[in-house]
Amino acid sequence: MEKRTLGTTDLKVSKLCLGTMTWGEQNSETEAHQQMDYAIGCGINFFDTAEMYPVPPKGETQGRTEEYIGSWLAKSGQRNNLVLATKVAGPGDWMTHIRNGPQLTRVHIRSAVESSLKRLQTDYIDLYQIHWPARPTNFFGKLGYVHDEQISTPLEETLSGLVELIQEGKIRHYGLSNETAWGTMKVLQIAEKHGWPKPVSIQNPYNLLNRSYEVGLAEVSHRENVGLLAYSPMAFGVLSGKYLNGQQPPKGRITLFERFARYKGEHADIAVQKYADLARQHGLTPAAMALAFVSQQGFVTSNIIGATTMEQLAENIATASLTLSPTLLAEIDAIHKVHSNPCP
Repeated sequence: MEKRTLGTTDLKVSKLCLGTMTWGEQNSETEAHQQMDYAIGCGINFFDTAEMYPVPPKGETQGRTEEYIGSWLAKSGQRNNLVLATKVAGPGDWMTHIRNGPQLTRVHIRSAVESSLKRLQTDYIDLYQIHWPARPTNFFGKLGYVHDEQISTPLEETLSGLVELIQEGKIRHYGLSNETAWGTMKVLQIAEKHGWPKPVSIQNPYNLLNRSYEVGLAEVSHRENVGLLAYSPMAFGVLSGKYLNGQQPPKGRITLFERFARYKGEHADIAVQKYADLARQHGLTPAAMALAFVSQQGFVTSNIIGATTMEQLAENIATASLTLSPTLLAEIDAIHKVHSNPCP
């Protein structure tokens, strides 16, 4: 498995990262451990989670995903062989089950880190990420932007809290998530002003149905060495083609949870069908083409894959050795020009 440098750090992370957000909801602890064993055996050394997982977020399951990882770390002895990433939840009325409403203040971040360390059964976190900003913006794949002056916690306070935790050795590096080009550059500016460590990554959605990262943020990733950790590379499984023609696979995430239908709709379905047909013309599954496309972008540090079955996981990991030809990439771009970011 190819390893890539994480930002300006000395850490090498696998080009595929194991995403975990279904563990504790759609996957049992035994299944989660099986996935981690398999991923490690295939050369993946990068796991990503969050304090709010599993999804959909709710009080009775919050933190369960980190607990599953923690129990695996305790029995496997693999901690020193892993780059472990987790996230602190940002503000939101829908998250009152976390600290009575999470904020990105110094106090909240410290509380979140201490709780994650306990659940993960580790003394340190390699990459600690701000899950979403403390201001209304177009996060979680939303296209477009409506301005709002509200900022619940100044970026300077959030960063100072992260720096304190780095100095204490509880986290090694920090990253951003669901952030904009403005937000990323502002964080870099504040860090430079104070001589603080800079963010080493940004975790945003990126897939064939949402390539908005390429506008602005891709250049930031290259020039500022803040690489993308791409999430939703399969658009919640939509790019596999399994939801086409009205299909509702019984264990599919969108079938089970309507809130994850952001990549569905008439325009999206047309694009998915075209991508699926193109993949098959080249002897590929739609899923393999979708994942390989993300992995080989120059601004991507790691592609976060997720699966609810071992068969899905094996297919996803197998794409690590797949490189799409210039001809196929050109054909993908031809579809994209007509069906650019067709999701709401």
